[in-house]
Parts: sequence; structure tokens; C-alpha cells
Amino acid sequence: MSTRPVRIGNASGFYGDRLTAMRSLIDGGDIDVITGDYLAELTMLILWKARQKDPETGYARTFLTQFADVVTDCADRGIKIVVNAGGLNPAGMAGQVRRIAAAAGVDMKVAHVEGDDLMPNLRFLQDSGIAFEHLDTGIPLADSDRSPISANAYLGGWGIAAALRGGADVVITGRVTDAALVVGVGAWWHNWQPTDYDALAGAVAAGHIIECGPQATGGNYSQLDEITDRRYPGSPIAELASDGGFAITKHPGTGGLLSVGTVTAQLLYEVASPAYANPDVVAHFDTMAVTQDGPDRVLVTGTVGSPPPPTLKVAMNAIGGYRNTMTMVLTGLNIEDKAAWAADELFEILGGKDTFDDVDVQLLRYDRPDPTSLPEATAHLRITVKDRELAKVDRAFSNAVVELAVAGYPGFHTTTPPGSASEFGVYWPTLVPATTVEHTVMHADGTREVIPHPVRTEPAGPEPTVDTICAPVDFGRTLRRPLGNVVAARSGDKGGNANVGVWTDTPERWDWLHAHLSVGRLRELIPEAGGLPIRRYAFPNLKALNFVIVGYLGEGVASCTRTDPQAKGLGEYLRALHTDIPERFVK
Repeated sequence: MSTRPVRIGNASGFYGDRLTAMRSLIDGGDIDVITGDYLAELTMLILWKARQKDPETGYARTFLTQFADVVTDCADRGIKIVVNAGGLNPAGMAGQVRRIAAAAGVDMKVAHVEGDDLMPNLRFLQDSGIAFEHLDTGIPLADSDRSPISANAYLGGWGIAAALRGGADVVITGRVTDAALVVGVGAWWHNWQPTDYDALAGAVAAGHIIECGPQATGGNYSQLDEITDRRYPGSPIAELASDGGFAITKHPGTGGLLSVGTVTAQLLYEVASPAYANPDVVAHFDTMAVTQDGPDRVLVTGTVGSPPPPTLKVAMNAIGGYRNTMTMVLTGLNIEDKAAWAADELFEILGGKDTFDDVDVQLLRYDRPDPTSLPEATAHLRITVKDRELAKVDRAFSNAVVELAVAGYPGFHTTTPPGSASEFGVYWPTLVPATTVEHTVMHADGTREVIPHPVRTEPAGPEPTVDTICAPVDFGRTLRRPLGNVVAARSGDKGGNANVGVWTDTPERWDWLHAHLSVGRLRELIPEAGGLPIRRYAFPNLKALNFVIVGYLGEGVASCTRTDPQAKGLGEYLRALHTDIPERFVK
């Protein structure tokens, strides 16, 4: 296409993101391609439920609203659109896009990518010897009580590249990796080959940075003092060069901030080791250099790539049963005694905790000694029950809570009236050989193209964690201060695991952080991690550590009973915790 970098703006970070983001990208300046990420792990379950009500759906409807608003401008200016909004029905979404374009009186060629949906072949794959072992527990699917209702392989970017080479103006995909949207665009624009690993790795890094929209431009950023422009952040734009180097920027005059910090935060978001595996390449995030290249412009260069693994990740969802939650308010003195009384009395009414498949009891302490207002005197007792039988956890449970109103602890009341149970899903991440998946493009002219498998793969070796191996260093006198005094953080979820990345700003502070924040120290700081496995990874080039707490979120966001089921607040919680910080680092 061109020797110049391709300008890619991302208009969506999740299903339900800001509707006007696509219009703002179009109006704000020059852009070559608009991407949009709509498919979180939970979203696939949401789309499955939508398709049960209407088999013609199963895609992210909000994209159609966005597209209808910009279709004429994109056609006039030659702006391409690449989105994974097809969800479980990319062909159906492509049809809707064609109808919108026709109604607007413009000629736009629409292609879609298929092959990620494994449900039609799931039994055949199991009979062929694929065990679908859970990525964290190693349990084969056949040995569990899970019956998948969706199973989607994460495809790479070559189908997108093929669609664009075939003349498509709009490319609709199902479950591809978030970064694949940018990888496919880069491969098309720069005519990359499958063995151009460093260039592909750079595209993966660029795609990972812009995939969550304004999270890269100041949103959800822990260093509040740096955000002097607190208007809604502008959408991120990646200027991707032919060698895989890129700049991250945003349109002039938009809100937020683009800095080394905001980009580092997004690089660490929902990853594990520095070797970030994608279907097309493994991008080594510990090889890149991140530098400020002017106001609201960050340059990322030198990302090294290596051959992809021979497997593809698969996101499976299953129905776990039904759940119901009631929250009782406790006020004043003897909070723990009142909570124990309430729980004992409730389960006496219900026939015991063993009546249910799972019970979760959380005492949430918001109260403080010598309160100065009623909220300062209150705590919450949050009880969740789960079971495969709806009747056990439906109104029978919530009504039983209300039966304590005049028969239990003083001051009883609840945050909500009795409610009905809701169905919940569980997440089952697994791997399949890439050769079992047929990655297919349906071109705008109706022809079908099968994308070849990678020409070379390398099995993933053991991930190099640094765990508790931290050399003792004397940094002098210390003060007890919040970790966030010298450390920034970004956290999130990956299935049932929580991820929290932390980084600092100077080489000396990095030496201290690397030595101080071991797995053992993190476990002391976050007792909720309990005996769960914790993996620790170092990114020296980013002055960063990344921790993965395995199983912290149970079986994924849809079934998690924590008050923060996606671990979005875990990083800020960690920053608020006090530890021994060298006095010379304290601000």
C-alpha cells in the first residue's frame, strides 16, 4: 500500500463502550483504518444468551449504530473498518453492515472472517483425542461437569489481511485476539510475510496498547497528578511503520494524556510473562523501548518477535447454575458477633450450608470506631449461594433472609428487597492444535479463502518467573508508607486469574522494587490471595513487575462472588497498602 506508517485509530474497548468514539475519530483528523474491540471473555456468554432469544443475532449491536453514523464519511475518505463485533455470528453482522451501506447509498465491500467457532466440531475434536485441559488446573473437560455452550478459538490477523487485500472496506470477525485487528491491518498495508516476526511483534504491541481505547490515553491511570486534562480522553491512534516500530498518539485537542506511563500501564494490562503469545507471533515485551516523542506522543521501538506456538487458545463458556445474593446491613457495635448470628440463623432456616453447591459469606467492614455519621457505623454481610437447581437459590433464599428482620440481630435491614436468582456462566480456557482450526475469509464477492497455518511454530517453554529470588539490597533508612507513593499500577482479569502490573520511574527505584516486592511480600500485603499460586515476572525495560494470582477470580467474572469480580481495583488496593520504603524515595 505505502511506505509511510498506517494510522490506526481504535474506537471501542468493549461491548458498550462510548458510541460517539467512532464519529470523533472520523472528525478529529486523518485516519486510515478504524478498529474496534468488542469481545471480552464475558461478552461471548452475553452474546450466546442473546442468540438464544433471537438466532439471527449473537453480535455486538452497538457497532451497527456507530457504523450507520460514519458510513458515508468512511466511503468518501476511503477509511477502512476492522472490528471483531461479529461475535458468534460474523456472517449475520456482515449482512447487517451491507444493508446499512446500501440504505446510505454507498458502495462498501464487506468481508467477514470465520473458523473460530468450534462448537459444531467439538464432539469430533474430543473423539480425536483433544482433552481440552483447563489452562490453570490441567483438568480435562471430560473429567469436569461442564458442558460448553460456546467454544471459540482466538484467531490471528492473516484472515483480516487477506480480506483487505481482496478489496474489503469493512472486515467483520468473530473471536480473534484483540491485537490481531492491528496485526492484520499492518500485514496488509506493509505487505508483511508470516516470517516477518519483529514487524508482527511490533504490531501485536501496538494492538495491545490501543485495544482498550482511552485506557491508553489517560483513562484508568493510577498517576492522577499527571492527568491535567480530565476531559473524556481521546481515542488512541497507532502510527505503525513497516519495521513494526510505532508511535501512539491521539487527535489534537482531545482530552486525557499520552505518556510513557499511560502506555506502560496498558502494556502490562492483562498479560502474564514478557513473552506475549499470539497466533501469528510471540512478541517479547521485555525487548521494546518506550520513549516520549513529544506532547501526547509515545514511540515504541525494537520489539523482538519469534515464531508462534503450535496451539491456539480457546475460550469456552458453560452454564454453571444459578446464584442469588443478599446483603444485610450491620450497624454500630459487635459487628462480628452480629454477622455470625445472622449467618447461623439464616442457614438454620435453609437447612444448612450443605444444601447448596457453593456458599460465599463476606463481611465487608466499612465501619470505624467513634463514627461521626451513620455510614461510618455500618458494615455489610454479603451472602451468595449457588446451585444447579434454580428452586434452591431463588426466592426461597432471599425470602429466608427477610425472615431475620425481627428475629435476629438489632438494626437488621437489607440493601435490596428479596430478589430472584440469576443464571451464571463459568469460563474454561484451554488450547487446541492450530492445525485443527480452519481460519476462513468470506470475501465481499462471495468467494471463500482458507488461511494457511503458520509456516513455522515453536512450542512454548516454561515461563521464566522470578518469584522470590530477590537479592537483598541496603537502601538505607526506611519509612512506613503506601506502596503507591513510589509505584504505579494497573490490574485486570484473565478468566479466573487476576493480573496486577506495577512499575516505577527511575533506575534506582526499579532496583528497590525488584528486590522488595517478592511473591512472599505480595502475599503478606494481599491476604485475600491466601494460598493461591502467584507468578511474578520482570520487565526491566519498563521498570516493571507483573503478578498473576491464579484462581483469584474463581471460574471467571460471570461466576465470581468478589465485590470486584474483574480485579479492576486490585492495583489501586495494592498501592494503598503500607510497606517499608527507603526514605530518600518518599515524596
